[in-house]
Amino acid sequence: MIDFYSKPHCGFEDLKELVRILRAPDGCPWDSVQTHESIRRNFIEEVYEACEAIDQGNTDLLREELGDVLLHVVFHASIEEDAGHFTVEDVCDTVVRKMVSRHPNLFGQDEGLSWDEIKRREKGIRTLSEELDSVARSLPGLWRAEKLQSKAEKAGFPQIAPEQELLASASDLAEHPEDSEALGRLLFAAVALGRKGGTDPEAALYSRCETYVASFREETEDQKINNE
Repeated sequence: MIDFYSKPHCGFEDLKELVRILRAPDGCPWDSVQTHESIRRNFIEEVYEACEAIDQGNTDLLREELGDVLLHVVFHASIEEDAGHFTVEDVCDTVVRKMVSRHPNLFGQDEGLSWDEIKRREKGIRTLSEELDSVARSLPGLWRAEKLQSKAEKAGFPQIAPEQELLASASDLAEHPEDSEALGRLLFAAVALGRKGGTDPEAALYSRCETYVASFREETEDQKINNE
């Protein structure tokens, strides 16, 4: 076993060995029983924490959080290696070859195709419906709506008039607050309207949340919570 305490610097091979030890039957009782599904949310949270470090401009925190993301990548690959499907080296091979394929102008095989055209060819996407289906359903809802609208627009699909849809759905929701369909239409229309101005919907909502928290703090003056 590697003496991690005595090593002046640990690298990628050390991380792989650490994961192997953690996941071994006689390793960590928690790590050894985890599956893709059981740590899926943890993976998402680590990515968001890395993004928060970027937002803060905190390089020390970013280094730590990127390490947590990398740990999850190696962990998930280790699960698949045990199942006989692929290794983390296969993951590296796949992404390198994909990036080379997506940049033919840099690597000597330029066919005059765009990134999107190359991606569609790689994934075997032949219809507009398949194009929309390729947008990950696990994305945050506002970002997914934005990508769906963008792809549909590029395909020439008629777009909603966001101003009219926003007002109509807001009216419906005011009359029937329990109508989740009306709320969905309102949010979808808000994303479409924001796209006209080049606004990132998630960033806009994040900014509004921060403003709300700041206003709340100012109004309450850090008033203590009464737990009695």
